[in-house]
Amino acid sequence: MMPQNQIQKSLFALFLGSMLLTGCGVHNPFCGSARPKPVLTSLAPNPASLAQIQQGLLLTVNGSNFYSSSIIVWNGAVLPTTVVGSTELQAPITTAQISSPGIAQITVHTPANLSGDLGCDSGGDSAALTFTVT
Repeated sequence: MMPQNQIQKSLFALFLGSMLLTGCGVHNPFCGSARPKPVLTSLAPNPASLAQIQQGLLLTVNGSNFYSSSIIVWNGAVLPTTVVGSTELQAPITTAQISSPGIAQITVHTPANLSGDLGCDSGGDSAALTFTVT
């Protein structure tokens, strides 16, 4: 028969291990405030003309899992982002970002929310979409 303190230590180790290894899946009840990775589904307009960029274009990014701290990233550079809602972000695009026809890789970044969610993935970067300037 195992001593009570050894049983308690074993149960605690099992609990802690399952909490840390489960991640932020359905089975981990401690991931309530973790933020899912953002999902990027479309860019509007896309493509855009250089004339539109020269006039100052408002890029709309559509997807899901956007938060008040989510930002649009243009070829690795953060853009001043307006969060319209959990599925829409906007940012101005000017010749400072692109001054001739070409392409840019657009992602959305959401910072992690680490308020007590041990073992949970939180935030991150979306997959990239290509923005084309003609």
